[in-house]
Amino acid sequence: MNGMKRIVFFFFLVAASLAGVAQIAGVKAPATVTLYGTAECEVMLTGTWTNPYLQEEAALDMMVTAPSGRRLTVPCFYMSGESGKASLWGARFTPQERGLYHYHFRYTERGRVADESEEAVLTVGKAARSAHGMLHANDNWTFRYDDGTLFRGVGENICWESRTSDDSKYFRQLHEQRERFSYDAMLPKFARNGGNFVRMWMCSWNFPIDRQCDFNNFRYAETDEYMNPSAIERLDRTLALAEQLGLKVMLCMGPGDVQTNREFFVTSQAKARYKNRLRYIVARWGYSTSIGAWEFFNEIDNIQFRDARNPLPAQDIVAWHTEMAHYLKGLDPFGHIVTTSISHRDIEGLNSIADIDLNQKHIYNNTSVIPSTITSYEEKFGKPYVIGEFGREWDWSKNFDDIADEMDADFRRGLWYGLFSPTPVTPMSWWWEYFDNRKLVPYFRAVRMVSELMLRESGGRFLQVEAQADGAEAYALRCGRKVYVYVYNPSPETVRSVRVAFPRKKGTVEALSFERLTFRKCGTAVPADDGFATLPCEVPHLGEALFVIR
Repeated sequence: MNGMKRIVFFFFLVAASLAGVAQIAGVKAPATVTLYGTAECEVMLTGTWTNPYLQEEAALDMMVTAPSGRRLTVPCFYMSGESGKASLWGARFTPQERGLYHYHFRYTERGRVADESEEAVLTVGKAARSAHGMLHANDNWTFRYDDGTLFRGVGENICWESRTSDDSKYFRQLHEQRERFSYDAMLPKFARNGGNFVRMWMCSWNFPIDRQCDFNNFRYAETDEYMNPSAIERLDRTLALAEQLGLKVMLCMGPGDVQTNREFFVTSQAKARYKNRLRYIVARWGYSTSIGAWEFFNEIDNIQFRDARNPLPAQDIVAWHTEMAHYLKGLDPFGHIVTTSISHRDIEGLNSIADIDLNQKHIYNNTSVIPSTITSYEEKFGKPYVIGEFGREWDWSKNFDDIADEMDADFRRGLWYGLFSPTPVTPMSWWWEYFDNRKLVPYFRAVRMVSELMLRESGGRFLQVEAQADGAEAYALRCGRKVYVYVYNPSPETVRSVRVAFPRKKGTVEALSFERLTFRKCGTAVPADDGFATLPCEVPHLGEALFVIR
């Protein structure tokens, strides 16, 4: 906007403010953007409200017609300004088609359209080489991007940054290390070592966007504002960093800074408040291709049974999720994956909600059931299933160093269970600080390398084949012409062979060197009359091996 236009615009705003008229005064927007890039827009308007974060009082939307003719409504977000005076609003739009987009802005007050801007055009050109768009549900094994590229997640929980005061009995000093356990340090380290999917929480100490004080985290500042600027800025930065690193984030949004009693799930006032929170989250961060999934709750069954003698009715929780998932699907113009999670108690009806794309649960002290759990839930409910948390131990009052070898082995095998099971994201370990301290973050490299080989060679068409190992667990997966085999040994005796159903007359067997991330030839697979080939191996107690038959 040149100097003369700014002067004219200023006097227009003053006149509109004095007149008390709701007006869209100006729009600042790019004329071109790349496919899957982001068009950042600013809209200047005058309007009246008590709280600009409540859509029933004031709402701005970007009304878009895509090149295909598809119509989109992109929610916008309030940035600054006062009621009755000049205010600034933002819009973030990521195009998912090439060509000419036509759009205008619509401002609504108290349910009535107050003003609309003139129509404008956005030209969307070729995507950057590394850009693929948004992630969407595809099948039980994979997600897919807008451009059709398939994705399998190698994931971990990195749910929060260091807290000011941690509640761990044995590892408090570790967890409170500010520089080491900041997203600025943890996310690049995770990505460098092969991770591509991470789960994060919005809670009182992490991204507390609607909390004003008492954060137990030095990164956030007290405020009198309805939405916390320091938390908003931190989530802005973190998602931008994730996008730069190629990481996908399952963002667990939680309930916000409210009590999750029965009123939260059933009253119209509480649901309206939550929908306004959802609208702000989608408006501010829905543009990001780093958003891998929206997650409503962490372990909703634990919230249900917070008062064990008077649990929340299951039907209220299911009805709430049904309503909110449908609302979120209609609100989010980019089509992100929607999910929620349980700890260990199923809630009847929760796994069958049409607008929830991905079911998930958490498993502790029982990692061996992960493969069968994934398969059984998918067969029963017809949706992809993810183990959102897993670990050898959940109880933070225990000293994990007493079972360190078991913790490490459990961490490793959970990842491989995911690669050999029909799930789009590997089971995500908990205790990220502990495993970082155990120097296990580099282990993700091997899992990611094999995951990418499997995906490329299979084209997304995976076939589980039978494998057997006396005293040990064995899993095999056919990917194109290759068969991958994983062996984990929980028994005290060393395992020295594994039998695999092999469809060809013979094949070259190569073993993965986990240290060097290379495959070395170790034999030839020749199936016997029963169709099984025997592979020699030497897997000690709590050890593992991975083979490929070419």
